[in-house]
Amino acid sequence: MNQVSPWIMEHSALLEPDCRVLDLACGRGRHTRFFLMNGHAVTAVDRDLSGVADLEGYPNLELLEEDLESGRAPSFARQRFGAVVVTNYLFRPLLELLPDLLTEGGFLIYETFMAGQEKHGRPANPDFLLQPQELLGLCAGRLRVRHYQEVENPAGPVLQRVCAVRES
Repeated sequence: MNQVSPWIMEHSALLEPDCRVLDLACGRGRHTRFFLMNGHAVTAVDRDLSGVADLEGYPNLELLEEDLESGRAPSFARQRFGAVVVTNYLFRPLLELLPDLLTEGGFLIYETFMAGQEKHGRPANPDFLLQPQELLGLCAGRLRVRHYQEVENPAGPVLQRVCAVRES
């Protein structure tokens, strides 16, 4: 199992103890497992849920197998969450939806690759790399940014991270 992202772990401490978390593009479920073990209800979404099949039937877990890039509105689009967590995934048509998925006081905790990563390998396609301050632009006027980073390690990876809260 992959390690929990230190960015996600650090900012999870800001969440209400029993809030509902959306793990978007959950992959093998490293963050789904982390939030379940910490007492949160989790909705885990991915086009292939085989990486979290062992969690099926777990209390407080909703598994949604969906192609997030199909062009259809995701089934969770009308739901609200205390946190939306995204790591190593970017599909720009979904970005604008993310702040609207949060309850008042809910957090967006996002970490993925940005421009410059192509020098270090995958992903190299600009469609999958954030532009400088792109996550700040997403939050502008909609969420209050608590923490933001653009990280360029000489050996890679090149990351952009945000933790932002929806206020009234």
